[in-house]
Amino acid sequence: MKLAILSCSPNAYSTRRLREAAEQRGHRVKVLNTLKFAIDLDRGSPELYFRQKRLSEYDAVLPRIGASITYYGTAVVRQFQEMDVFCANTAHGIANSRDKLRSLQILSRHHVGIPRTTFVRDKKDVLPAIDRVGGAPVVIKLIEGTQGIGVLLAESVKQAESIIELLQSQKQNVLIQKFVAESKGKDIRAFVVGDRVVAAMRRVAQGQEFRSNVHRGGIAEPVELDEQYTQTAVRCAQILGLRVAGVDMLEGKDGPQVMEVNSSPGLEGIETATELDIAGAVIDYIAAQVDFPEIDLRQRLTVSKGYGVTEIYVPEGSKFVGQTITETKLWENDVNVLTLYRGNKVIPNPKETRLLEPGDKLLCFGKMEAMRDLIPARTRRKRSPVVQELDTQVETTADSSTRA
Repeated sequence: MKLAILSCSPNAYSTRRLREAAEQRGHRVKVLNTLKFAIDLDRGSPELYFRQKRLSEYDAVLPRIGASITYYGTAVVRQFQEMDVFCANTAHGIANSRDKLRSLQILSRHHVGIPRTTFVRDKKDVLPAIDRVGGAPVVIKLIEGTQGIGVLLAESVKQAESIIELLQSQKQNVLIQKFVAESKGKDIRAFVVGDRVVAAMRRVAQGQEFRSNVHRGGIAEPVELDEQYTQTAVRCAQILGLRVAGVDMLEGKDGPQVMEVNSSPGLEGIETATELDIAGAVIDYIAAQVDFPEIDLRQRLTVSKGYGVTEIYVPEGSKFVGQTITETKLWENDVNVLTLYRGNKVIPNPKETRLLEPGDKLLCFGKMEAMRDLIPARTRRKRSPVVQELDTQVETTADSSTRA
């Protein structure tokens, strides 16, 4: 396999470990600075140039896109996708996770447990918003902060008002979030690769610091997750469209409370704490996707214990025709609609108020038993056109990789 690691920090621990793991397994690997690409667009022939030279062919790409270059970084990843190169994380998934508000909006409507959160711009809305999340203390977050930067704890309403006013005066967008007191300065980082959690650690804040990030001085220890936390982590990554992700959760009294999903999770803290070869697990997963592209998309995304992803067809005469997604009551059976395919249109995260039409296809995540009952017998015996098209694209990728 010929692998490109997109990173502006070739000497960073995570980048070095991923490169070492790939080389140890006999793969060809190069670390390419994301900002040194040029994107060329022409009818039917998307191209990439790196340091003024046409980029050679790669089998796979592992993006390590920093928050400061999200827009350009996702554009580069998107170009690789248009060139039919397998990307460990897609541009869409990275964009979903990088914006804290957007990711929480998506997770919220898929019934994932999150701390109560509000987003306001008008100064008059601040006090009512703090009251709605349960009053002080509250956590105030910058929408695009990372590694605990831009995360503040306001002990009083007055303090919260002052912090928000200051940040907004600097043109910063902020979230107001309920402080989950029972977490007691601890959180869990689950490292998801594909359809499983390959490692997990509990991070504990030190002294008066409430942020448990290792970059903020938190101490990490390995932890065995129960089924609820494992399934939540895998489900969050899949809903946002990520194959490699770090899912941060608080241990709330009602179960896991998801704070954030990171599309470029660091390896140093979790590898040190768990003493596991997580970089190797990432490389092995990517190699498996390149080596066996014929595997059905739905098989790749299947979650253990009866959960998975499948496609539901809405034929003429179906009871779903003319109903909104809410009115189908799929969610009552723990089935969530991820994407709506309508003709040549692809509608990710469709609104619950959208009316369904004959011929619609719904890509859903949920209980396999419930979804199986919704698939007509004739549809079960056929491979869907969407999956066939994906397979054709994958075969094209495989053909191009042999020319590298």
